[in-house]
Amino acid sequence: MPPEHPALDRVPIAVDLDGTLLRTDSLIESIFVMARTKPLSLFRLPVWWVGGAAGFKRHLAATAMPDVHLLPHHDELLAFLDEQKNIGRPLILATAADEKLAREVGRDVGLFDEILASDGHTALRGKHKRDRLVAEWGLKGFDYIGSGVRDYPVWCAARRALLVSPSRHLEHKVAKVTPVERVFREPEARWRDYLHALRPHHWVKSFLVFMPLAMAHRLFEAELSLRASLAFVAFSLCASGQYLLNDLLDLPADRRDPRKRERRLASGRIKLAYTLLLMPLILIAAFAIALHLSIGVAGVLALYLLLMIAYSMKLKDIPIVDALVLAGGYALRVAAGAVAVNIGVSPWLLTFCVFLFFSLALIKRYAELVAKESTPGPAHVRGYFGGDKVVLVAQGIASGYLAVLVLALYTNTEISRHFYARPDFIWGICLALLYWVSYLWMMATRGRIHDDPVIFALSDRMSLCTIGFAALFSLLAL
Repeated sequence: MPPEHPALDRVPIAVDLDGTLLRTDSLIESIFVMARTKPLSLFRLPVWWVGGAAGFKRHLAATAMPDVHLLPHHDELLAFLDEQKNIGRPLILATAADEKLAREVGRDVGLFDEILASDGHTALRGKHKRDRLVAEWGLKGFDYIGSGVRDYPVWCAARRALLVSPSRHLEHKVAKVTPVERVFREPEARWRDYLHALRPHHWVKSFLVFMPLAMAHRLFEAELSLRASLAFVAFSLCASGQYLLNDLLDLPADRRDPRKRERRLASGRIKLAYTLLLMPLILIAAFAIALHLSIGVAGVLALYLLLMIAYSMKLKDIPIVDALVLAGGYALRVAAGAVAVNIGVSPWLLTFCVFLFFSLALIKRYAELVAKESTPGPAHVRGYFGGDKVVLVAQGIASGYLAVLVLALYTNTEISRHFYARPDFIWGICLALLYWVSYLWMMATRGRIHDDPVIFALSDRMSLCTIGFAALFSLLAL
C-alpha cells in the first residue's frame, strides 16, 4: 500500500540491476562482449570461477564490459524512480554485479545516490545484500525493488516490496512477508518470440540440400527425398542455433542499428539465460539428425557451424572475406544434400552456387550500407564504408553474371546432355537468371532491399515470376 503522504516519504529505495532496472543480464552480456573482442580470454573463465562468484565478476569486469549506454532498461520503472528522486527519496543501486559495472550503469542512469555491489570478495546477492542494506538503513528501513527468487531474503527485511515482472508464485510468496506496493509488469515473452529469434524464415535457404537430388532427376524417390528432408531439418536447426549465437555476440551492434535494435534479444524481450539453454539443445538435435544420416553429413554440418562461428566472431568484420564465407555457407548446404543422398556433387553446380551466392552476400552488405546512410554519422557497416558501395556493385554484378556464364557453359557439356533431353532450353534459365541478378542489384541501389536478398525475393512479385519462368524452362529441358 502506498504511503498516505508520498511527498513526505524519505525512506530509501534499493533497486536491483539485472532483470530489474535492466531488461537483460549484465554478466552474460559481459561474457559475450569478451568472446567477441578477446576470445582467447574465454579459456580463463574456469580459472576465474574457481575463485568464487565475486572474484569471477571482478576479473570479467576488468577484461570486458558491455556498453552501458546501449543496455535496455525497464522504462516504466525508470520513470517511477525519476519521480521518487524528484520528491527527495534516496535511491540505492544494490546489485550482485561487479562494482565497476554497477558504477558505470549508475553514472549512465544518473539517479542513484549510492552504489552497493560485489567487491571482488563478496557477491552482493541474497542474504549478503539483505545484511548490507539492513546494516546501513535498519530492518524495515528501506523499500526494495527486485525481480527474482534470490531477492526474497531482501524483501523479507524491507518495509515495502516492489516487484518487476515476477511469477505469480513469487508475488504471492513475497506478499505474505512484506506489503507489496507495486508490481511493474513487462509483456511476457511467448513461444512466438523465441521462435522469431530462431529466424524460421531463413530456413528457406536450407532447401538447397535438395538441389543435388533435383539436378540428378531423382527428387521423387521416396527414400532419397526422406534423407534430403532430414538433412534440411538438420541444417535449419543448426542455422537457427548459429543465429542465436550470432545475435548474442552482436548485441551492441544490433542496438546501434535502428531496425535490429528491436530484435528479441537486443531489446531484452527474451531472457539471455533461456537463450543459452535453447541454443545447445537445438544444436544437439541438429547433429543427432545429421549423425543418423551419416558421419559425412555430420562432418559437413560441423564444418558449416565452425565456419559460421568464425564468421560471427571475426570474419564478418573483414571486407569481402565475410561475403565469401556466406557464399561458402550456401555451398555447404548443397554439399550436405549430396552427401545425404550419396550423389556426387557436380563441380559445375558448386561453382555456380559460389558465384551466385557471393553476389547475393554483397547485396546484403550493400543494402546495409544504404540503410546506414539514413542514420546520423558516417555510413559504416562491419568493414565497409560508404565509399565502398561502387566497388560492391561492380563486384556483385560481375559475380552474378559469372554465375550466368557458368550455367551457359554447362548447357554445352556432356553432363547436361546426359541429364536433359533438350538442354538448349537451359538458355531460358540463363536469361531468367541474368534478369534476376540485374533486377536485384537495381532494387538494392534504389534502397528497396533492406537486409537479406533471399528473404526479399520471397515477398517480391517480380522475383517470384522470374523463379516461375526459370522453373518452366527447367521442365521443358527435361
